[in-house]
Amino acid sequence: MVLGDSLSAEYGLKRGSGWVALLEKKLASEKMPANVVNASISGDTTSGGRARLRALLAKHQPKLVVIELGANDALQGLPLALTQDNLNAMVQSVQATGAKVLLVGIQVPPNYGRDYGERFARMYTQVAKANKVALVPFMLKGVADVPDSLKWFQADRIHPVEAAHPIILANIWPEFKKTLR
Repeated sequence: MVLGDSLSAEYGLKRGSGWVALLEKKLASEKMPANVVNASISGDTTSGGRARLRALLAKHQPKLVVIELGANDALQGLPLALTQDNLNAMVQSVQATGAKVLLVGIQVPPNYGRDYGERFARMYTQVAKANKVALVPFMLKGVADVPDSLKWFQADRIHPVEAAHPIILANIWPEFKKTLR
């Protein structure tokens, strides 16, 4: 199950072309049949994910949960301590069911300031270490941090275009595969 925001919910893309749909196809091609539930909602924050998580766990009973949340917390200027508390609580809720967790981090643009950006990125590492879960530090590596990054984004400069989603999956796949096994 993927619990994420618009970066995982195929915002602005045709259905079935985002990284989560590509993940399901990759699993099938690797002869690792799995039902992938995309429980992502555009605009979701860690508070929203935390509020929805219990019901999602009960309904889907996943073996692995990918948590990709936090970007909207930063966009809304929410306190880092709140975001970190929500991430910790979600990870621990998943672990309490016996399922594994893969935490997927995001980085904020430089206009947020260097200090905030560093603390935001470090937050994912801290949550992963504290809870002993796998981490993809930056899901948009090779997309948002390259010189020609604008070609990888929709007109809003926030949401990746369809062509970026195979790169996103390539960032997530190695940790996902290790965590699944």
